Amino acid sequence: MASTELTDDEMLDEMPRLGLGTWQNTEGDQCAESVRTALEAGYRHIDTAQAYDNEESVGEGIAAADVDREDVFLATKIWTSNLAHDDVLSTAEESLDKLGVDYVDLLYVHWPANEYDPEGTLSAFDQLYEEGLIENVGVSNFEPRHLDEAREILDAPVFANQVEMHPLLPQDELVEYGREHDVNLVAYSPLARGEVFDVPEIQDIAEKHDASPAQVSLAWLLQRDGVAAIPKATSEEHILDNWGARDLDLDDEDVAKIESIDTRERQVDPDFGPWN
Repeated sequence: MASTELTDDEMLDEMPRLGLGTWQNTEGDQCAESVRTALEAGYRHIDTAQAYDNEESVGEGIAAADVDREDVFLATKIWTSNLAHDDVLSTAEESLDKLGVDYVDLLYVHWPANEYDPEGTLSAFDQLYEEGLIENVGVSNFEPRHLDEAREILDAPVFANQVEMHPLLPQDELVEYGREHDVNLVAYSPLARGEVFDVPEIQDIAEKHDASPAQVSLAWLLQRDGVAAIPKATSEEHILDNWGARDLDLDDEDVAKIESIDTRERQVDPDFGPWN
């Protein structure tokens, strides 16, 4: 098993760069067990959302793990139908209750859609931040124009923007924006929902390093400045395999090969996506 101690290079501010995603992990006992397994393997970053319908199970997994709550970087997201000012406040409290915690380390606006109103929504996030119920304010699926607006409205800094990102969707513009404005990028679907496994360039690099294609894709993300990744995994095998990406060092030739991939493929593309 890979080592569990996180180095400074494996952190973005106080956020561990490799976390556990829990999207679609809706079987209660299985979800809790996945979280417990990940934490006891060394993960310290757990990501969930109101829309995932598993916050209670995630909280049970955190409580069951032999890891102090203060050592876990816990993130959740406010769904689009709850983004009116008062709904942000009330449903954030509901999320804390379900998770069984007094605060979350990061709270995201899940999408700039539906009930999202920049002034009303973000003022509620500021209030939660000031009250100590959230340690950091985040946004998800924001384009540069939404980020500009949010940064202007918020008193709290925009800590992170969580977006789909993987070798088939490298998000270079958002990575550059994050570097310029000190906004961390958190990559969801970092394995393109399994599509990266069939990419010849990824397969070649995996064979070269005696690694899995998942580890190659994750290592590439983790070597990018200002980027974290939250691969979804439910089984112990996949949780541990993803964790092993921390020990994979890609050389310049590997990185160039991945950057040469010319396929651009978005896996998450709802009608309300801000790029549509």
